[in-house]
Amino acid sequence: QVQLVESGGGLVQAGGSLRLSCVASGRTFSRYLMGWFRQAPGKEREFVAAISRSGLSTYDVDSVKGRFTISRDNAKNTVYLQMNSLKPEDTAVYYCAASYSGSYSRAALLTHYDYWGQGTQVTVSS
Repeated sequence: QVQLVESGGGLVQAGGSLRLSCVASGRTFSRYLMGWFRQAPGKEREFVAAISRSGLSTYDVDSVKGRFTISRDNAKNTVYLQMNSLKPEDTAVYYCAASYSGSYSRAALLTHYDYWGQGTQVTVSS
């Protein structure tokens, strides 16, 4: 069992930055594929970024390329999402997720993940 706790959300003006953190319980964090997803009001939850277990490989959705960076610190059981040049359309609840046996090649799939955090709200004003 893994518990995930996100933090770092808030209200920011367009063009600003935020860094989200997600801390995982347990001693096997490095065995989990980690991902960030988001859900805007009235929309389905969507993939944002994922990072491999070692942290050496990452990929993200086209809409955030060049603006968002996912990273992890396995010694701290933490995954991060650095968000720069934020836009109003980035407004959403952001969730981190963990997959124990999932394949990195399918990391964009919601159903690939075993555990989810409670989410943190990000609001970008224009």
